[in-house]
Amino acid sequence: MLKRALLIVPLILLLAAALLYSQHRSASVKVSGFVEANEIRVGSRVGGRVREVNAVEGKTLQAGDVLLQLEPFDLLEQQAQARANLAAAQAEYEKLAAGFRPQEIAQAKAHRDQLQARLEELLAGPRKEDIAAAQAQVELAEAQLNLAQLTFNRISAAFQRNAASQDELDRASSELRVAQARLSATRQELAKLRTGTRPEQIAQAKAQLEEADQALRLRQEGYRKEEIAQARAAVDAAQAALDAINKRLEELKVRSPADGVVEAVELQPGDLLAPNAPAISLIDTSGLWVRAYVPENVPVELGRRLRVTVDAYPGRFFRGHVSFIARQAEFTPSNVQTVEERSKQVFRIKVTLDEGLDLLRPGMIADVWLAPEPQS
Repeated sequence: MLKRALLIVPLILLLAAALLYSQHRSASVKVSGFVEANEIRVGSRVGGRVREVNAVEGKTLQAGDVLLQLEPFDLLEQQAQARANLAAAQAEYEKLAAGFRPQEIAQAKAHRDQLQARLEELLAGPRKEDIAAAQAQVELAEAQLNLAQLTFNRISAAFQRNAASQDELDRASSELRVAQARLSATRQELAKLRTGTRPEQIAQAKAQLEEADQALRLRQEGYRKEEIAQARAAVDAAQAALDAINKRLEELKVRSPADGVVEAVELQPGDLLAPNAPAISLIDTSGLWVRAYVPENVPVELGRRLRVTVDAYPGRFFRGHVSFIARQAEFTPSNVQTVEERSKQVFRIKVTLDEGLDLLRPGMIADVWLAPEPQS
């Protein structure tokens, strides 16, 4: 009897230990949490009055879908002005880059050649023919003076004899003075031709020719590199101003940055939206995860592939992997564990779902099975 009792007691202790281990192991096989997703709060950098709202709560969106549109106000006029400024700057740059027109260069060359010929004429001095003609004019004036002198002498003698009138004497005297003045003028003109061109005229002609040479060289070489670079910079500045306005116009249409579902819309057409203010809340469905808390006595490594189950799909497993483990332990949140377990420390983990993104929804209660996924 005693031997039988000695055999039964170890058996009972062994069964109790197995039961305790089984209960402890089953409690740590899985942890519960919620399916979560990123919340995106979109808005506009420019703000303005709402023209239309396309987003509806619960609506499924794709990246790039227009959520709402704002009134352009005066942005279209600013865009037109910026385009005109760009066109003017571009035209100025192209003019400077192309240089002077061939007609302008030809005109400058013709003016320079004209001044060159004038200088050569001044350096050559009067022609022999001009001097000979001036000499002939002097001889003619001398002959006319001699004739006028003879006529005056004859009439003066006749006037002394009362054979000529006072009018005849006065006319002869006047013609004599005219002949004397004509002779003096022709002699001065001859002397000027024989002396040649004045040095001041030659210096002036040389200066005018040098000025024309520089003007021609300027047109042949075109505009300075600095002027062209300044015009190019003006074009770039005008283009940047136009791009800035175009981006502001693009901001009038608030688009979905990713695939998701509209969570909250609190705008109506006519409302005013402040710049950089969130307008619509979206749930990014392109990535889902389960937030759960693992007891400190259960080892979990980053990258471990685990299985996830949800009540909406009983008996179905969804694959996932551990993408985050908190570096510091914390107490179990009261909405996840029981009151007795709050004193136990846990580590928050994040299990990113690799499948089921088209079936699962944020807010679903999920169970994360901590045992590694069996290899297939």
